Amino acid sequence: MVTEESVVLVGGYGVVGLRLASLLRERHPELPLIIAGRRSEPAQALAERLGRARGVALDIRAPSPLSVLGGRPRAVVSLVNDPEDHLMMSAARDAVPLLDITRWTSRVRAALMRLSGTPPRAPVLLGSAWMAGLVPRMVAMVAPRVGALERVDVGIRFALADAAGPDSLEYVDRLGLSFDVTEEGRERQVLPLTDGRRVTFSDGRSTRVYRLDTPEQATLPAVLGARSVATRLGYDSGSATWTMVLLQRLGILRLLQHPRLTPLRRSLLATQGTGGEAAWLADVEGAKGHTRIEVVDPKGQAHLTAVGALLGVERLLGLDGAPPPPPGVWFPEHEPRADETLATLRACGVQVSIDEARVKEAA
Repeated sequence: MVTEESVVLVGGYGVVGLRLASLLRERHPELPLIIAGRRSEPAQALAERLGRARGVALDIRAPSPLSVLGGRPRAVVSLVNDPEDHLMMSAARDAVPLLDITRWTSRVRAALMRLSGTPPRAPVLLGSAWMAGLVPRMVAMVAPRVGALERVDVGIRFALADAAGPDSLEYVDRLGLSFDVTEEGRERQVLPLTDGRRVTFSDGRSTRVYRLDTPEQATLPAVLGARSVATRLGYDSGSATWTMVLLQRLGILRLLQHPRLTPLRRSLLATQGTGGEAAWLADVEGAKGHTRIEVVDPKGQAHLTAVGALLGVERLLGLDGAPPPPPGVWFPEHEPRADETLATLRACGVQVSIDEARVKEAA
């Protein structure tokens, strides 16, 4: 039976969910966990390994997915795509705090539309930006130092050897679809894998990166007033990156968007690795100056995403030293807690550097 202290991880035995469950058990051993997913067997097996947990089968497509729990939990974390929003709306109606990390930009906007008709009775944290909202969270941390945000340029280096779950693949295989960005305060549409830029990380490795649809390009302008935001991604293999860019330029990725071609499209985009290093950097310019954030996780993007989700859970539950947020819709860049965020990242083995020397007061 669920208790009012339980945190439900929907998709808790998946690639990211498994890592998040382990992080929560390590940092909050007293926290009861419910591992939920389509199949009860792997959920129960993980629950037994974790201790102070139980596994349940939960169907997010059911009209009221949370009814199988038999009670109201402390919070729900959605680690799987919620295509019909049944899980989100069930939590909103039942006054259960929710963290959702799996939405691309149009799905974030769809969530806002649905919740405008049924205002949530508990906080809903839409932490779906890159690495479970880690990018906008870190940008918000440095925003007071650089002043009013003029430009944010994010460059991601994706390791082909890294592990990725099916929901990550569903996100990335939208590479043939255009999306909105904000430039100089105005919206315009761009295609993924265009508008290339070369970025150099502190290890000296240079990577060519290209446009990618990620929610922080919409939420940073909306929440923090950033005038221009661009997120770009490149593989750690230049030839792999160039192959994808060429497929875009030839129009092949757009042709592959037909549902019948999903297996072929995903075979082109899938990675078969078991682990690799995750790295991204953000150049942040404001009225007072500029700075660079660099984040590297030797344990890979799934682990880094789990750490981003961990920060979201701790914020949602008030485990980061501040009261939980009130009912409403929230994003990672709302009320970032700099000291706690940096301490958590480093405790989880994530390397973070912020180039303070770049921040200069405006004359």
